[in-house]
This record gives sequence, structure tokens and C-alpha cells, in this order.
Amino acid sequence: MLKTTIIPEKCIACGLCQVLAPSVFDYTAEGIVIFKQDSNSLDLDVSDSLQQELMAAYKECPTRAIIVEK
Repeated sequence: MLKTTIIPEKCIACGLCQVLAPSVFDYTAEGIVIFKQDSNSLDLDVSDSLQQELMAAYKECPTRAIIVEK
């Protein structure tokens, strides 16, 4: 599991996270990042099976609105 945190205040609604990790991320009507599994949470333990998707989104986020801890 990878502890993942999102910081909506940093999100610029570019949509890259949802494109690169659609199993992990979604977005609000305003385009701000949320977790697909729990839209009310800012922290989520993401399963290892989704690690490749998650890391792709994490690396491409232009504002570092996604934080991943091992």
C-alpha cells in the first residue's frame, strides 16, 4: 500500500491525474482532483496493484498536488 495525499488547493484542474490513473483519481465538477474510491477523503492507501498508475500521475502533476509516501 502507498499512502497518498491530495492537496486540492494546489490543483489547477489540468486533468492529468485522472487521465494517467483513472482507477485512483477523479475530479469535481470544477475539475479539482478527488479520490475515485472516496471523494470526501484527502488521504487514501492505494493498493500495490495500482502503483504504476499512481506513480505516473504523481510524477506528471505540474503543481505537486499529489503526495505519495511508501
